[in-house]
Amino acid sequence: MRGKWKDNMVNKTKTKMNISIAILMALTIVAGCGNKSDVISTVSPVPTTTGGATTAPTVSPSVGATPTTIPTASSTAAATATAKPSSSPAASPAASNTPPKNGAVQVIAKPESITALVNKQNALPSSYEPTDLVYPNIAFTFSEKIDKRKMRQVAATAIEKLFAGAAKDGVPLAGVSAYRSYATQKALFDSYVKKDGEEKAKTYSAVPGTSEHETGLAIDVTGSNGKCAAADCFGGTKEAIWLEKHAGEYGFIIRYPQGKAAITGYQYEPWHLRYVGADIANEIQAKNLTMEEYYHTVPVSK
Repeated sequence: MRGKWKDNMVNKTKTKMNISIAILMALTIVAGCGNKSDVISTVSPVPTTTGGATTAPTVSPSVGATPTTIPTASSTAAATATAKPSSSPAASPAASNTPPKNGAVQVIAKPESITALVNKQNALPSSYEPTDLVYPNIAFTFSEKIDKRKMRQVAATAIEKLFAGAAKDGVPLAGVSAYRSYATQKALFDSYVKKDGEEKAKTYSAVPGTSEHETGLAIDVTGSNGKCAAADCFGGTKEAIWLEKHAGEYGFIIRYPQGKAAITGYQYEPWHLRYVGADIANEIQAKNLTMEEYYHTVPVSK
């Protein structure tokens, strides 16, 4: 009997111990579940996609931790858009692709730009005067050192190289007229209006403020003998043919090409060169474009 009583006591003790262990385990699980719930509530386990961009999961920092900034999808997209260059030509710094209403003329915002689009719809400020005008070292059809010999420095350097290249090919050239001030252009245009009437004058001369000569980047040229200076007979000459083939190499374009009067607003002028830089000039020449077409602007009315 004594042995049986002893076994009963041992069994009771084991039962109590098992119950205590079970209680302790239950308490531990409850406490652990509370901590696990807290962690899950601060983490978004599935990345969210918005507008084609994936946003990284956001984690709430624990107390005392240093917060980490995570770039948003919108900022990433913006950075990508900024870094990727455009394959299409940049918009002219001078003009808008939206045609002005009622024939209004827009004033060019950056008249100093060598790519400024100057035409009947886009005018230079009446007070604009280039600050870097110089006398290029080339021959002219006159000897006086006056304003119409001047060009902006970058264009003057380029025209010197163009004249040297032409002379090397046996095609000597001479300048006819380069820079004109607003006042000079006004006087010239008014004289043409008096002679031929305003409508006709506008087909071959610019209203003051809209002449490329006022930029200091344009020049009229002819053969060294001075014949056919700024005249229709210059077309088809060896000088005109040379310019059509080689002007782009030196950063110049024939601004008013043949068959483009409805776009440029001016008759064919094979003698009128405009400096725009070699890259743009070569593309315009290769594709037989005008500046208006290059910048995708609307045709200029006559």
